[in-house]
Amino acid sequence: MFSIAFSVGNIGFICDKCKETVRLTEKISELETRIQTLIEDSKSARASDTILDAPSIVNSLHDAVPAELVPAQPGKWVTVRDRSSRGSKNHSSVPITITNRFAPLSETPTENDCALVIGDSITRNVKIETPTTIVTCLPGARAPDIKANLKVLANANRKFSKIIIHVGTNDVRLRQSEITKINIKEVCEIASTMSGTVICSGPLPVRRSDEIVGRLCSLNGWLSKWCPQHNIEFIDNWKSFWGRPDLLKRDGIHPSWDGAALLSSNMAHSLRAQT
Repeated sequence: MFSIAFSVGNIGFICDKCKETVRLTEKISELETRIQTLIEDSKSARASDTILDAPSIVNSLHDAVPAELVPAQPGKWVTVRDRSSRGSKNHSSVPITITNRFAPLSETPTENDCALVIGDSITRNVKIETPTTIVTCLPGARAPDIKANLKVLANANRKFSKIIIHVGTNDVRLRQSEITKINIKEVCEIASTMSGTVICSGPLPVRRSDEIVGRLCSLNGWLSKWCPQHNIEFIDNWKSFWGRPDLLKRDGIHPSWDGAALLSSNMAHSLRAQT
């Protein structure tokens, strides 16, 4: 789940994998727009076919005289046969079905009724059925990556009833606490342009080195104070997971199935409380 990054001075170097993720996300947004245009064109074509009853007219003309000899009439369809395909005897109309492979991103419930959970691989097995929620998991993501993905959605004028942000575990590895805080603030700012309710999900007490645990504990403490001061709900997962090694997998980082269920419950409770 961790992306490779090096720091040069006070500027974080983002690995090629993260850059590629952002590029692909922007490409997805572009494809969504193109697909939506195709869908609208398809709807218009089907409407025209319904009004003119094209299949029945074409069939009647084809049975009466050779297609090349049928004169064009106002409001009538004329079949023009390609001379290169004279050997073909069967002519049929094949319906074109357009599907959107990016449906999880584009075809969502009504904006005001749908919540969004976005975060790193800690959110991989988060499942929230009520209220209706989209979970976007970005393995290895840090705050700048979450910001980039939200920016793509914002540029597409996407809105959500509530947004939960879970980030920080990968950020603390850079040992740049103040920069991490600034990055998280920027993530919350762009999220606030897409929803009236922004919620920060606090980090989990991972079983790693004392330094990592200490940095995560410090980040959790800062979030618990900063969020209420800026009208942002805070989910204190630290208390729920502390002293419960069974809630984490063997890697000591990702939640186990029971841990994922508890994290989902914490998030669902916060979403319902904000209703």
